[in-house]
Formats: sequence, structure tokens, C-alpha cells
Amino acid sequence: MDRAPGISVRLKLTLSYAGFLMVAGALLLAVVWAFLLRYVPAEAIATIGGFVPGRDDLIRAFAPAVAWALLFLLVLGLAGGWFLAGRMLAPLRRITKATRRAASGSLSHRIEMEGRDDEFRELADSFDAMLAQLEAHVDEQRRFAANASHELRTPLAITQTLLDVARDDPQRDTAALIEGLQTVNTRAIDLIEALLMLSRADQQSFARESVDLSLLAEHAAETLLPLAEQRGISLEVSGQVAVALGSPALLLQLTTNLVHNAIVHNLRTGGTVQVTTSSYPGAAVLVVENTGEPLDPALVSTLTEPFRRGGDRIRTDRSGVGLGLAIVKSIVRAHGGSLALAAREGGGLRVVVTLPAAT
Repeated sequence: MDRAPGISVRLKLTLSYAGFLMVAGALLLAVVWAFLLRYVPAEAIATIGGFVPGRDDLIRAFAPAVAWALLFLLVLGLAGGWFLAGRMLAPLRRITKATRRAASGSLSHRIEMEGRDDEFRELADSFDAMLAQLEAHVDEQRRFAANASHELRTPLAITQTLLDVARDDPQRDTAALIEGLQTVNTRAIDLIEALLMLSRADQQSFARESVDLSLLAEHAAETLLPLAEQRGISLEVSGQVAVALGSPALLLQLTTNLVHNAIVHNLRTGGTVQVTTSSYPGAAVLVVENTGEPLDPALVSTLTEPFRRGGDRIRTDRSGVGLGLAIVKSIVRAHGGSLALAAREGGGLRVVVTLPAAT
């Protein structure tokens, strides 16, 4: 927004310092007049040794000195105020410079203000922390956009290939072509729906109400039981009532994603998935554990990034699009909770979701 130019803060502070100094000098002279000169007779008094100056004589002698003193105070106030204002506003200029660099797109710059803790230091540290978070968020969004573009391009490229093959081979089985196109189209729809769910969680545009995580765990387990039986996975749900404050739809999506992820990443027949719920004052906890291959802790720390999958075998599985744990992370963050992932001894993954409890 365009604004009319105004007086700089440094000039305002300088004028304020000079004005305060002039007012202080004038008050001092007023005190001298009130408590000294008013008791002196107006006319000179003759004495044996001569004359005692009267009030008028003292004023005529004192007035030039007062004028020079006030002038000196004015110059001193302007010069000293300008210097002191510059020293006081130097940290603010550094913050302004960093703000302009950030506005131009340079998010890697940091103020790193030295010195003792004060209001400007606190502001600079807060601004540095904001820049760090913003830079990480922008980098994450760039990676997400690149990965999303790649994932969306894949089904389109497969569709184009199938159509090209069908065009070059008129005798190709139409039923097989339709089935292939339907599979690719279904995967593209799943990916788009996952992207929409992730966007909705990030925007935090949902109403909050009391939600029992134990009921959501039972619902997710019942829904995914056929998939678990198909893979030979034992699915167990236990625990106590854990009432969280949040969106029932998003928390159901969170629970379903975790259970689905545990089943899909359970890479051996006879494995197990355990879902437990618990609560303690102020928090509701959901824990999902699954057996599986041993996981590198360095890999576990990246599993919540979009389009990250646990291994090469999972990359060929068409039951997921690589956004399950990323959506879980966004939902947990939108609800003000915490998400912890850890590799289990003997293989597999343990996921702990802690959410604010409903009061």
C-alpha cells in the first residue's frame, strides 16, 4: 500500500531528546526565578560600600547567559539525540535489511544479532527462527510439488503408452486395455484424493469435537480386516477409551492410514499389527505397531515426507501412493499433537500419536 512520506523515526527521537532537554532547562530557570529572583527587590539598594543590584539588573545581566545556555542545550540535544537515536535504531535497521532480503526471496540470510538479551535481540532471534521455519516450509513445498508432479505424470504416461500400443495393434484385447486403464485411473484418483486430504489438513479448516480414538481404531481395523487376512496378517485392537479433541473425519483418516500402512509394510505372512489406545491427563494416545523387516533409523526419520516409501518392495505395491504417513503428520500437526516413529527390535515400525484430550 502506497503511503505519503513521513518523518523518520530517528528524526522524531532526535527532536524528542532535544525538546526534553530544552524543557528541562526552562524548568530549571523557572525554579531559579521562583525561588531566588522573586525575593530580590526590583530596584538597586544603596549601601555604605555602594549599590546592591536589583532584580532588573540581575535579569539584564542573566538574560544573555540564559539565551546562550538554551542555545547550547538545543545544539547538544539535537546532536546528542541524533547520535543516540542512531545507536538505538541500529539493530532495527539490521532487522529491516533482513526483512527486505527475505521479501526478495533470500530466506537463507540470518540476522544473528550479538550482545545481551533485550527487546531488539528478542525480536531478531524470533525473526531468525521464523526465517528458518519459512525456509524449511518452502523447501518442503518445493519437494512436494516436484514429487506430486512426478507421481501425477506417471499414471498419465502409462495411460498414453497403453493407448499408443492399442492404436498400433488393432487386434489387441480390448478388455485387457480397459482393465489396465481402469487400474491406472483408479491410482490417479487415489493420489488426487490423498493430495486433497493433505491440503485440507494443512489448512486446518475443520470443526473440533470429542472423538474416541478406541472407536476409530475398531472401525479402521474392521474396514481393513479383509486386506490383513488376504496378506496373512494378524490384526489386534486393544486399549481403553481415549477421547481426543478434533475432527472425526480427519482422525479416522489418520487411524486408517496408520493401520493400512502397518498392514502393507508387514512384508511377511504370519506377521502382526497391534493397535492400542490409552489416555492420561491432557492427552489421548494411539499406538500402531507392526512386524516386518528391520528398518534403518535414518530411513524411519524420513518416512513422514511425501512420497517416501519403506523399501523397494513397497514401491511396487499399488495399494498406496506414498502419502499415508505424510497425511498422518499433517493431521497430527493440525490438531496440535505429536507424532513419533521408531524402529522395533526384530523389525517393523512403532508409531505413537499423542493428541490433546477433550476436556
